[in-house]
Amino acid sequence: MFHPRRTLRALLLPLAAGLALAALPAGTAHAASTLANTGFETDGTGAAVPSGWSEYGDTGASYVEAGGHGGSYRLSHYSASAYKVETYQYLSGLANGNYKLTAWVRSGGGQNSAHLALKNCGGTEQRTDLPVSTSGWIHLVVPVSVTNNQCTISVSSDANAGNWINVDDLTFTSGTTGLSVKGSDISSLAKSEAYGGVYRTGSGTTGDALAILKSAGMNYARLKVWVNPADGYNNKARVLAMAKRVKARGMKLLVDFHYSDTWADPGTQTKPAAWAGHTYSQLKTDVYNHTYDVLNALKSQGTTADMVQIGNEINGGMLWSEGSTDNFAQLAGLLNSGYDAAKAVSSSTVVALHLAKGGDLTGTRWWFDTALADGVKFDAIGLSYYGYWHGSLHDFQTTLDDAASRYAKPVFVAETAYPFRLDSDDALVNQIDTTGELVSGYPATTTGQSNWLRDVMNIVEAVPSGRGLGVFYWEATWTAVTGNGWDPADASSGNGWENQALFGFDDKALPAMSVFSHR
Repeated sequence: MFHPRRTLRALLLPLAAGLALAALPAGTAHAASTLANTGFETDGTGAAVPSGWSEYGDTGASYVEAGGHGGSYRLSHYSASAYKVETYQYLSGLANGNYKLTAWVRSGGGQNSAHLALKNCGGTEQRTDLPVSTSGWIHLVVPVSVTNNQCTISVSSDANAGNWINVDDLTFTSGTTGLSVKGSDISSLAKSEAYGGVYRTGSGTTGDALAILKSAGMNYARLKVWVNPADGYNNKARVLAMAKRVKARGMKLLVDFHYSDTWADPGTQTKPAAWAGHTYSQLKTDVYNHTYDVLNALKSQGTTADMVQIGNEINGGMLWSEGSTDNFAQLAGLLNSGYDAAKAVSSSTVVALHLAKGGDLTGTRWWFDTALADGVKFDAIGLSYYGYWHGSLHDFQTTLDDAASRYAKPVFVAETAYPFRLDSDDALVNQIDTTGELVSGYPATTTGQSNWLRDVMNIVEAVPSGRGLGVFYWEATWTAVTGNGWDPADASSGNGWENQALFGFDDKALPAMSVFSHR
């Protein structure tokens, strides 16, 4: 079918970008090497075409209004009827090299597409989609390699009636970004396979789950280690076996020490049974010996851990009650025992501390301020961030960016996940199973799951000073397999998480998996 508008646009945009024509669809080309009117302050409220910018499409939907991020005004896209519009600026005379666009954005969601883009720069167009954030501003970054001395900076919306976005305070500067960690926790995989779990590619071909994840872009695996679990999984021997598979795929390894025989999290930090009657002094030795033993065994078989967590979601401490945050000096001693053991095995292993509640700025500051005052040693900060429990994307970015700058440490998301459906594939009710529990703008669909992971990755990539390491998706392979339930002491316990795995109820890889290939 012939689409005159589409054909006209295909002709006009390359011309506008490549030749800096004086006559453009709306506005005037800004043929310069620096971005103009970056805060949309030049014209004031009501400017139909912001100075320095050009527009294409349904231009009435693009305008300047009051309510800026930094200054008084912002760019908005909105119309009471469906619209497609692009607000853009053409730069020429650029020195070739790496650049990055940053911007502060908000979006009510619901668009077919709403994104920042860098195009006609000599290579592949780079874009970053706007996350749904109806109140707090989100900072985004888009990297690009300029190879032909020019680039077009674009804000685009393909929107339904009533959809809106705000954009403000853009920068376009030399530099680059990216994520070095694109990983997943696969602690459930060995037991799943033992009980008959099957994994398939998106097209339905049965394969090795690790190979499928790696081919989708995953470069890191996270494995928890328990001391003496009831089912014999997630212990030293099992971690050693899975580490061989991880490294054989050319992937890196994060070992997550729980210092327990079962789940450790903000509500439960139970000592291993073998350490139950030990004094605080003995517990420090226990932590050192257990940490050293597991990591040295990994090193001896040629699968040295690249990163280690000393504790799992230790907001309230670990090894209760001796290691509770109620006695932070003692907790500090236990954490440093783990740190010292990890470094004794491999000085290059990154030692991280991991808290839950990734949107809790006050709590995160209190914890790490206290840890530093008590001399706790660490190399990186990991936060769990589940949007249905831990605050808005704005809260998360605020906390993550603050931790990176306040402690001058790299940061990463140790855990995140999102449902692709709400119903259950086994008898156990899912942890997230109603629409009321979902994050606004992110439905429990394969698209909603993909968009969630994409937007969390975008926020980590935008951490200032390149301190955003990346993201681990939690339990990508934990599908509903009889016998592989949540309780290591109860073979009949079910899985409340299979609707948040990265393999569907038909065992096929889900679209969200492709987000691992994020830049």
